[in-house]
Amino acid sequence: MKITKISFERKTLKLDPPFCPNWDPTPRNEFHATLTVVETDGGVTGYGSGDMMDGFEGYEKYFVGKDLFNIQEHVRALETISFHAGRYWPLEMAIWDAIGKAHKTSVATLFGGAMKAIPAYASTGAVMSADERAQSAIAIRDRGFKAMKIRVPQTDLDLGLQTLSAIRKAVGSSMEIMVDLNQAWRMPGDTRRSLDLVEVMKFVDAAAGFGVYWIEEPLPMEDIDGLKRLRGRGVRIAGGEMVRTLPELLNLINNDALDVYQPDVVLSVGLERTRIIASLAEAKNRIFTPHTWSNGYGLLANLQVTAGLGGAPFIEFPYDPPTWGIERRDFLMAKPLDIDARGMLHVPDAAGMGIEPNLSVFKQSVA
Repeated sequence: MKITKISFERKTLKLDPPFCPNWDPTPRNEFHATLTVVETDGGVTGYGSGDMMDGFEGYEKYFVGKDLFNIQEHVRALETISFHAGRYWPLEMAIWDAIGKAHKTSVATLFGGAMKAIPAYASTGAVMSADERAQSAIAIRDRGFKAMKIRVPQTDLDLGLQTLSAIRKAVGSSMEIMVDLNQAWRMPGDTRRSLDLVEVMKFVDAAAGFGVYWIEEPLPMEDIDGLKRLRGRGVRIAGGEMVRTLPELLNLINNDALDVYQPDVVLSVGLERTRIIASLAEAKNRIFTPHTWSNGYGLLANLQVTAGLGGAPFIEFPYDPPTWGIERRDFLMAKPLDIDARGMLHVPDAAGMGIEPNLSVFKQSVA
């Protein structure tokens, strides 16, 4: 079966009220999304999303006319392109979607079929007052989640500790709590320096007293010595979500820099290469559980790979109402992803990625 065409559908969702994520100093009034479409001569069409795919036009020639099932060749081609251009891994997602459909099985099954469902943690994005986030934690717990992640602004680490205290008073030990400091990368134009090691050490030591499950991206991923000095202080250290190459991730693993490895399959090194990282992490008795914060399709691809490989204690579920709910996150999809009453996120039953796009959004105004 040959790939015959690669195309893109782009849409912008207006956000009112805006979404104000901790990692972006600019409030978001719009949510841009791109659907990557792979067509074949076998009548199978695959879909992917997660990156805008800007600048990909012109690279189609390295895939069109090639065997759909030659995934190793496609991955190597994407790696050569990513050196010169952007993060084009949604194309690999779309190819895997088509491969799964051709085999009439899920991508999770193709990756090993280890799990049918994974406990989800509610990954919040905005910064709230301690009392507001504690009330949010109660609502998240009552919805079925057994874990949640909060964001802490680098300018107010004390607020983070106050928030942890308030959440523990509100929900006790009924939920695991993760913390994201968002120090590993910056949005375009955000020139703030990262926190230094001494500041982060003090925060990690204090956060350990609240039973925090992990602290994510406390330092840039290049600061391997600093990351290693943070480990073993009573809290797991997590990171790696946007690391661009396999050698960079291997360097983190070989140096035992992290407890939790989080490469996002549509933003870091793709689906097939993430298989390597997950296997090596397991071999070192470390945790693999990916970042999933792009859109619903990005979450779906990470769910399929993680369920296939198995072993993740939780999977990230971007969710922070009222400004970030599943309707906004999954607006490209015909059916949104959601947890069950026990907080489990299930792999869809259908073949491929398991959920088709909502093509009607590309034919109408989305507001």
